[in-house]
Amino acid sequence: MNGSNGDSADGRRTSRTGAATGASPGRRAAAPAARPRGGRVRMTGKQRREQLLDIGRSVFAERGYDGTSVEEIAERAGVSKPVVYEHFGGKEGLYAVVVDREMQLLLDMVTGALTGGHSRELLEQAAFALMDYIDTSTDGFKILVRDSPVAQSTGTFASLISDIATQVEDILGLEFKARGFDARLAPMYSQMLVGMVALTGQWWLEVRKPGKAEVAAHLVNLAWHGLEGMERHPKLVGDRKT
Repeated sequence: MNGSNGDSADGRRTSRTGAATGASPGRRAAAPAARPRGGRVRMTGKQRREQLLDIGRSVFAERGYDGTSVEEIAERAGVSKPVVYEHFGGKEGLYAVVVDREMQLLLDMVTGALTGGHSRELLEQAAFALMDYIDTSTDGFKILVRDSPVAQSTGTFASLISDIATQVEDILGLEFKARGFDARLAPMYSQMLVGMVALTGQWWLEVRKPGKAEVAAHLVNLAWHGLEGMERHPKLVGDRKT
């Protein structure tokens, strides 16, 4: 449901603007909020929605979807369960919004980083963008690499890779044309390339060594020199041919 109605669903007294006046004392709000007499925090509907998104993001990253409950999110926010249902319709709705936000953030970071003219520089920028996202939005990446239980076309690691690959497909197609390769294969190769970077990022999330710059350099080394020596019509050398 629209979060503009405030916290009236938890049964507490509301002001004329619809904001609840009964939030538990001592709870830290996600955004600045008015503090009426008695020291209790009062939030607008928009502020409460953002607070629930921040808390939900943290809990989903920590416990996963199945391990997260509406009760825990409501408790951390200092509200009752009906408030969560009022804003998002339940855990599924909250999770879907968190996932969509993270995917858009990562896509914006990757596409915004592609400013260089040379293909190798573009590859470096894409690798750095993913590593930067993992470094600065660790909780978000933890959520994205888990399969989503929500029945939608987005929200899985595979769909994330596909979306990013689409962004770099045109760049790779131009590189193929310049080297005399079949540009129609660019979509397939973009999936391979982005998948390699994304899975490396998933591994780096746990170990954090070596540093981002070194990891990016090795990623580009493998991908670029692979392209340098790539055959126009590759064939298998083993016994299996089909």
